[in-house]
Amino acid sequence: MTDLLGIPQTHLPEDPAARAIDEGRAADQVARAYPASSLAWAVLAEDALADAEPVMAYAYARTGYHRGLDALRRAGWRGQGPVPWEHAPNQGFLRALAALAKAAAEIGEEEERHRCVEFLRASSATGARELGL
Repeated sequence: MTDLLGIPQTHLPEDPAARAIDEGRAADQVARAYPASSLAWAVLAEDALADAEPVMAYAYARTGYHRGLDALRRAGWRGQGPVPWEHAPNQGFLRALAALAKAAAEIGEEEERHRCVEFLRASSATGARELGL
């Protein structure tokens, strides 16, 4: 499948951290076991946001975001195009991107918040809606 510009969708491979998260393992343990997992870092960021720790959330989310960019590039992504929410392995990256936008807003980093929201919406409108952005 492609977007309106003819750019193919990017589908990340299965993330082994997803199973550990689903089984209820602590996110910090999962990040130690799978440090390349965007999902593990996204969960840490979401938890930090819930605990009113925006600086920690920002750091965790930025790590997840960069790990996700690395994975996207390995999967053939060329800096633009759809990263569909409907493909479950993509959700870790999209969640990290949303958490980065939310944490940036909380620390007053408006340009970063705006950039992340626009990137999320361009990558996956469904993901942006699901994640409240």
